[in-house]
Amino acid sequence: MINSAYPLLRPLLFSMDPEKAHDFSLSMMRKLQDSPFRFLLKQPMVEDPFELFGLTFPNRVGLAAGLDKNGAYIDALGALGFGFIEVGTVTPLAQPGNDKPRMFRLPESEAIINRMGFNNDGVDQLVENVKQSHYSGVLGINIGKNKNTPEEKAVDDYMIGMEKVYPYADYITVNISSPNTPGLRDLQFGEVLDHLLQSIKQKQQSLAKQHNKHVAVLVKIAPDLADNEIEQVADSFVSHKIDGIIATNTTLSREKVKGQAYADETGGLSGKPLVDDSTLVLAKLNEALKGQVPTIGVGGIYNGDSALNKIKAGASLVQIYSCFIYQGPALISEVAKTLKQYR
Repeated sequence: MINSAYPLLRPLLFSMDPEKAHDFSLSMMRKLQDSPFRFLLKQPMVEDPFELFGLTFPNRVGLAAGLDKNGAYIDALGALGFGFIEVGTVTPLAQPGNDKPRMFRLPESEAIINRMGFNNDGVDQLVENVKQSHYSGVLGINIGKNKNTPEEKAVDDYMIGMEKVYPYADYITVNISSPNTPGLRDLQFGEVLDHLLQSIKQKQQSLAKQHNKHVAVLVKIAPDLADNEIEQVADSFVSHKIDGIIATNTTLSREKVKGQAYADETGGLSGKPLVDDSTLVLAKLNEALKGQVPTIGVGGIYNGDSALNKIKAGASLVQIYSCFIYQGPALISEVAKTLKQYR
């Protein structure tokens, strides 16, 4: 039902401020999920089981982090047929994020620019929301650092995040690639990256013993990496035995949207214009990894074929977000069905 209704609802939603439309949509979905009419929200799951990280994913199409920052809408989103859901990015302390307006639509390109800045209610609130959800699927939790935490103490924030979410996450994603937190992307390089990865693995081993279970830890990288930088981060991920990599986050490039309204707004660009560059980085990353670390492909997926290109570039799973906003839940089943046909 939600599939056929979305094309009718979209003009209303797109007449609203993007951030208000985002909050309104999620709120309405949650109210529907909590009502006797929850069947209107539910989409059939495309069954295409895939084993990774010791987990069984019902299909290979996930929701990327950023849509549900606080894990407050897990049950509603879980009804849409995703093979897995990633919530966050969440930080140790609640923070308001950047000043509004901070989200902009570029409809002619099915793109979004955002400079949200990790606005969230803090990790403790997210954990409470996860505990209250009834979702039984694969849940990833994406963690970051607070804006006011200096770069030299960033590792401390990630350690806090890992410790808090470890018992409740099926996997954890370490976000070091958002362009909207000052200094965050500097964590992707050199000795700083090695120190972070070493700390992550030590913490993971400690938490695995404490909770008697292994929770995979992934790292999310930016698309704006030069070839030599891709090779360097790949070497670091392999040497530190990181469980997986999500490629990629939003881009700072505006090459594909020049001249469009809002194209000059600061922030990360996501959506259809990102797809080729993101997939190219993914392919180069997988080539450098030589199959030693699995990857999840995300960035600009707008139909089944664009998702399939991520798989052909070496990804094990894919995630969608921005084009899901433009196209609605139909995109989930289209992508899942396409990937099911390609084995």
